Amino acid sequence: MGYKKASLIEKMAEKIGLIPDLHKLGYQEFDADMRHFNDEEVAAMYENFPPPEKWNNWVEYDPKFWPKKKKTNYQIVPTTCFNCESACGLTAFIDKSTGEIKKFEGNPYHPGSRGRNCAKGPATINQVNDPDRILFPLKRKGKRGEGEWERISWDEALDTIADRIRKALKEDRHNEIAYHVGRPGHEGFMNWVLPSWGIDGHNSHTNICSSGARFGYNLWYGYDRPSPDHAEAKFILLISAHLESGHYFNPHAQRIIEGKMKGAKLATMDPRLSNTASMSDYWLPSYPGTEAAVLLAMALIILEKNLYNRPYLENWTNWQEYLTARHPDKKVTFENYIASMKEEYKEFTPEFAEKESGVKAEMIREIAVKIGEAGERFASHNWRSAGASNLGGWAVARCLHFLTVLTGAVGAKGGTSPNSWNKFKPEVPNPPKPQKKWNELHFPKEYPLAFFEMSQLLPHFLKEGRGKMDVYFSRVFNPVWTYPDGFTWMEMFMDESKFGLHTALTPTWSETAFFADLVLPMGLAPERHDINSYATHGGTWVAFRQPVLREAARRNGKPVEYTYEANPGEVWEEDEFWIELSWRIDPDGSMGIRKHFESPYRPGKKITIEEYYQYIFERIKGLPAAAKKEGLTEFEYMTKYGAFEIEKGESYNKNETLLTEEQLKGTETDKTTGVIRKNGKNIGVMINGKAMVGFPTPSRKNEFFSQTMIDWNWPEYTIPTYIKSHVHNDVLDKSKGEYVLVPTFRLPTLIHSRSGNAKWLVEISNRNPIWMHPDDAAKWNFKTGDLVKMNTDIGYFVDKVWVTQSMKPGVVACSHHIGRWRREQDSVGNRWATNTVDIENKAPGKWKMSTKRGIKPFESNDKDSKRIFWKDGGVHQNITHAVHPDPISGMHTWHQRVRIEKPGPDDHYGDIFVDTNRSHEIYKEWLSMTRPAPGPDGLRRPLWFNRAFRPDESTYYVKDSKN
Repeated sequence: MGYKKASLIEKMAEKIGLIPDLHKLGYQEFDADMRHFNDEEVAAMYENFPPPEKWNNWVEYDPKFWPKKKKTNYQIVPTTCFNCESACGLTAFIDKSTGEIKKFEGNPYHPGSRGRNCAKGPATINQVNDPDRILFPLKRKGKRGEGEWERISWDEALDTIADRIRKALKEDRHNEIAYHVGRPGHEGFMNWVLPSWGIDGHNSHTNICSSGARFGYNLWYGYDRPSPDHAEAKFILLISAHLESGHYFNPHAQRIIEGKMKGAKLATMDPRLSNTASMSDYWLPSYPGTEAAVLLAMALIILEKNLYNRPYLENWTNWQEYLTARHPDKKVTFENYIASMKEEYKEFTPEFAEKESGVKAEMIREIAVKIGEAGERFASHNWRSAGASNLGGWAVARCLHFLTVLTGAVGAKGGTSPNSWNKFKPEVPNPPKPQKKWNELHFPKEYPLAFFEMSQLLPHFLKEGRGKMDVYFSRVFNPVWTYPDGFTWMEMFMDESKFGLHTALTPTWSETAFFADLVLPMGLAPERHDINSYATHGGTWVAFRQPVLREAARRNGKPVEYTYEANPGEVWEEDEFWIELSWRIDPDGSMGIRKHFESPYRPGKKITIEEYYQYIFERIKGLPAAAKKEGLTEFEYMTKYGAFEIEKGESYNKNETLLTEEQLKGTETDKTTGVIRKNGKNIGVMINGKAMVGFPTPSRKNEFFSQTMIDWNWPEYTIPTYIKSHVHNDVLDKSKGEYVLVPTFRLPTLIHSRSGNAKWLVEISNRNPIWMHPDDAAKWNFKTGDLVKMNTDIGYFVDKVWVTQSMKPGVVACSHHIGRWRREQDSVGNRWATNTVDIENKAPGKWKMSTKRGIKPFESNDKDSKRIFWKDGGVHQNITHAVHPDPISGMHTWHQRVRIEKPGPDDHYGDIFVDTNRSHEIYKEWLSMTRPAPGPDGLRRPLWFNRAFRPDESTYYVKDSKN
């Protein structure tokens, strides 16, 4: 608080000259000393956020000179954060006297984040000013991975890549070109680029992230992600720590707390007492992999107590199909549907769930009743966590959505909608037709239901000779460090017969970039163009990430042609990179690529970045009118505000949208199921005599019963069920010291590889000990700080113990954000976060990593680099994990069965050992669990299952199998 009267101590200090006399007549005037005013008076003088009309000339006072006032004139330009997937709004404060970005604050015009940011947003300034960032295009010298680089021009880089792609395309080697992305950070751009090349070349990180949960949701209703309406909910159930670190945690956290302030109750299922669990009304510390058993017990209670939503179940689930297929002896009535469900799940009592999970039966009953009473206002979320960690983890999301269906909360206000209802999809210029290629390195026959590309298996596919990557791009992607089995990635990267030309598109060095041929510097959040739109609440918005110095130059009458002209060094951006590269691949237009990158406003000319986004913005509902009202083009409006709200929170029950007369022309309706078909496609469903759009499933309803699972050889999973995990207690030998390791949780201040170059974030979080309950620690006589050896399926890592009651007994955990490293020969990078390591390969497949030095102060143009006080950079645990792909969803199952032991005299903190020969054997063991394609009609995959970058329908059929 401010003050008006001096305290006795202050008066004495002033009198003897220890501090200035702040109370002399006139000294407290507004321009001299802000401390004269209390908080309420200051708030009345200043806006919470600078108003947009002042963004081109905003005056603030340098806090370093406080209590005196030194003015700084800023130009404020909005963008969005790129330090996690939430894409919260940022405003960049550019010093008008120097042209430098000085800080980042929130953007109040961003409908998702509403001006509020977590620690990662303001820390963007650390990344902009990172002394180790890459500023110019680089080409390797010597052998790959030896660490020698030379600076080249953008022309040389672009021509080198374009020539190689052109040659591959002309030789019909389309499947040897791949773009492999971590967190893309944009909407629709690569859907424009890659199909224009005619390649099935998209690969992603999703099967190590979220495809398990996606599969579970998709099986129900054809959408793969939830959009909880937390602020309007009466009961919220979270699987894992979404309040602090989930999708999309800052916007969601705001609305979860809003919901709680309105009276909603919050329950969290997580073996850790996370920040989220600590803020919850109920903490359910379930044993990993048993979450589905708890959820089915809740479903049974809702059924038995008649708390279900009868109209919703009757109208919007395929219960007639279920009874006909599974209970042909019963009359097809709704009453028999309810009775049959009760019978199906009679074993899932709260007592059974408690025995499996450790969650108290009384708590399960209490929460189930509250969910039932909340009815349509039941919001829930499961993303990574359990769905991404267990054999059959997809069943967790499927069982969670079961509760949403039972309560009728699907798409309701205060309920949980499909994310697509709250997400904008851009319409791009000159869109290409779907590619007529199917790349089995991404979607192999063994995984016909895999919800995304089997990216974690790529090095194993290459190792066993299934193909090669002649031109390979890694973008915001660091598999050597982030993925399981990183040493196998290293082996394949170093083999030039497996990876031909590897181009790393990255703003900073990474463990993967060390093994590239070209390292091309790409922009950070304030140095690039992207469109963002995410499911943060019951509305729809679009945000615009933009290069703020380029936009400032435009406003100041000094526009540039390319972003790298305004960015530091020669840092470019992917958008302009892909346009220029595509133009060079097809220099005369004869390959049919160039036409997709022509300006829609200047025929025959190469499209500019402003034209690309202007084309999209012109087609956003409501944006042209809003821009016209201010006398701006749509592009200018978005550069000014950084975001636009398309729908203000009433995007509910879209499945009930009525089909138009035009849509109904030429349709036929199945009299039994009510499904409406047109031109061989299901387009809607009759509900109570009305033709509605429904859901994108075969039945156009929520599918409690899945004929798809029967058709694709998994008949045991036709309805929601509980699948025992690969780390279930039954498969652990406690006498040998076996435990389940939870390696998936995030620290709220970090994000995968991207926070290593942000000094503020690393200062807060810089180690990843093994969380262990005191009871377990006592068995081993461990104290906090003691070393522990964690043996995995393919090796081991040595870490420190943190004894804490925040961990469920019998379970240990380790955060996956920390343990970054570089070798002596590698270019310096992320020195705030990286250990210096030694890597030995003394025998084929036998890899040993040891830490030579931890983090230490260093000389740079950032004076804080001399002030580093932390030494511990953590331990790289993921590299010791084998690939464990779920045979149905394809999701890597992160939870590890580990054998704990006390380290020997030759074991040291940070030591890592991996046997990649053994890792390949385990890959084959899990591969043998699959049930490969083809399916019905010779299909590679169900036609109703979508794909990122969906190819032409003809490619869905295995050659010569259609008939």
